[in-house]
Amino acid sequence: MADARVEKLAKVMVNYSLELQPGHRFWLRTTPLAEELNLAVYEEAVKAGAYVFVDQIIPGADEIFLKYASDEQVDYASPIRQTIVETFEASLYIEALQNSRSLAGVDGSRIARARKASVNLTTKLLQRAAEGTHRWCITVYPTHAMAQDADMSLADYREFVYGAGMLNEEDPVAFWKEEGRKQTELAAWLKGHDRVVLKGSNVDVTLSIQDRHFEISDGRYNFPDGEIFTSPLEDSVNGWIRFKYPAIYASQEVADIELWFENGRVVKEKAEKNQDLLTSLLNSDTGARTLGEWGIGTNYGIQRFSKNMLFDEKIGGTIHFAVGAGFPECGSKNESSLHWDMLCDMAESEITVDGELFYKNGKTVIL
Repeated sequence: MADARVEKLAKVMVNYSLELQPGHRFWLRTTPLAEELNLAVYEEAVKAGAYVFVDQIIPGADEIFLKYASDEQVDYASPIRQTIVETFEASLYIEALQNSRSLAGVDGSRIARARKASVNLTTKLLQRAAEGTHRWCITVYPTHAMAQDADMSLADYREFVYGAGMLNEEDPVAFWKEEGRKQTELAAWLKGHDRVVLKGSNVDVTLSIQDRHFEISDGRYNFPDGEIFTSPLEDSVNGWIRFKYPAIYASQEVADIELWFENGRVVKEKAEKNQDLLTSLLNSDTGARTLGEWGIGTNYGIQRFSKNMLFDEKIGGTIHFAVGAGFPECGSKNESSLHWDMLCDMAESEITVDGELFYKNGKTVIL
């Protein structure tokens, strides 16, 4: 029997997250594994009056390309994708993996090179999002591979995914609007502040948020959602941070990452597993060693690590740093082909803002 929450998710995506309107050009990026959700989203988008372009990703194609393509092919930026990025009003990426480790045998430098080829398109999409001329969102359709990564059966993982999106609620949109109200209060409190100190067993970092804006995450960028985030002042980050949770990039796992920052840039990096990939990505372009994002997870309904950052960065009691591209809407000036989120446990930590305690042992304390 079809899961009614799939149809509910499609309605939320089209009408709330993306707010598709008649005449909107809509880029639906997905895989055949998500057929049930693909068709539900397509139907809702057509009913909304959008012009839908379906971009089907063939499982296994990325591995073939990165292993056998010439340097010229890897460096090629598709003019078709450029047209989409420059003109379409909305996009949705539905992640539905057949094999979450399909790129495990690909050299890290090739992955970094391919990402660098798309840096101009990534920058343009972020600029348009900041200007309000493009709305984007990412969501998940549960598959066996993703369930295995999370150490769950497919049935349990399905409940995890839909529960995290509050799709068991009679009115998920009402929940996310209320979550947005709470996040707005936190963002408003942080506005106008400057010096942030993060200190605990896994972090000893100072940074500045002077003249930077905090964005809320109420189901309009990611689904599920639940975070507030900003892009710190580019040259302000100093100190050390350890990410005990593994970071996943292009199907490869990098374990127990430690980063040292000086004047905004990563000057030293260490990982217990896949250090070569970590270094390759940090060297992919001039902006890759700069901190592009600091986020605070606010979704306390997500209570376990799943090896999928769409969920994991939202976990209440964690923060995340992303090296690479920052968000123009937050005030960032940093551009990069890389934007790589890494998760830090804050269970035994404090955050002070201009000397005032803002966060302690996994929770905000100012409201």
